[in-house]
Amino acid sequence: MSVPALLILFFMFTAAAVSAAGYVFVLRPARPQPAQQETPAPAVLNQPDLPLAQAAVLDMFRLIGDAMPGTKSQQAAARALLSAAGFRWPASVSVFLGIKCGIALMFGAACLWAGIALQSGTGALFLPVICGAAFGYMVPDRVLERLAARRVNQLRRALPAAIDLMVLAVEAGHSLDAAILEASRGLRVTHPALASEFTQLHVELRANPSRVEALQNFATRGRDLELRKFTNLLLDTDRFGTSLGPALRTHARYLRTRFRQNAQERARKVGVKLIFPVFFLIFPSVILVTLGPAVILLYGQLQVLLGQ
Repeated sequence: MSVPALLILFFMFTAAAVSAAGYVFVLRPARPQPAQQETPAPAVLNQPDLPLAQAAVLDMFRLIGDAMPGTKSQQAAARALLSAAGFRWPASVSVFLGIKCGIALMFGAACLWAGIALQSGTGALFLPVICGAAFGYMVPDRVLERLAARRVNQLRRALPAAIDLMVLAVEAGHSLDAAILEASRGLRVTHPALASEFTQLHVELRANPSRVEALQNFATRGRDLELRKFTNLLLDTDRFGTSLGPALRTHARYLRTRFRQNAQERARKVGVKLIFPVFFLIFPSVILVTLGPAVILLYGQLQVLLGQ
């Protein structure tokens, strides 16, 4: 690619970036808003109050994501994964798709710049750019999966404490809905992830006429076996009319026993996992430190003897 073509591409990219920034920061805030048509912000759980710059960047990604084509099944899968990671804004799917597109363009531009710096031909630049863009498009999915797995782990660890708070509320005479609300208030500082899940569950229990559907939605969002067991416990107690307090206390004891057994299992596996780093990393270093001076001394003495 020639130097004038590169200059033209750089000028077009700079002009597009400046135009987008001007539209986001200048034109959109300056548009007249009728005073009688003030639309309140949507009341969505876990929706942060972002500064102006971050909100403008998210708005730009949202516009890019809205322009991208996609099937309903793909959007539903992305929304489920975003919900498991804790991102439940109305435009979270569009923002996520925009981030994927932006990172794909960034990786493709980096591969293009590397190819030009290495003075590759025009035909040789096509494959690296495509591979870099595809890799950048898949990176946000892997990051989101890691965030969702970490949040699921946080929910699992906070479940025994939440059940203890629910036991206290139930034995004090509260209903299940009030016990869930009290547990969400008590976990707001120590376990905010499960507190937000309980808050949304309480809202769904009040808005949804079917308690079974609300509890099943809670288990689906959690994506964890222990959360599904907890949900099945609540469903069974509600279906058969059994006492909720003793059942929750027994389940909390079971969870702590299971977590302790898992910790003991992981502790016993440490010895086996340490074989490879000890044998391949630590053991050669120990041999080098202990036998190295002796080998050097022996080599010097053999040189002296052979020289004589």
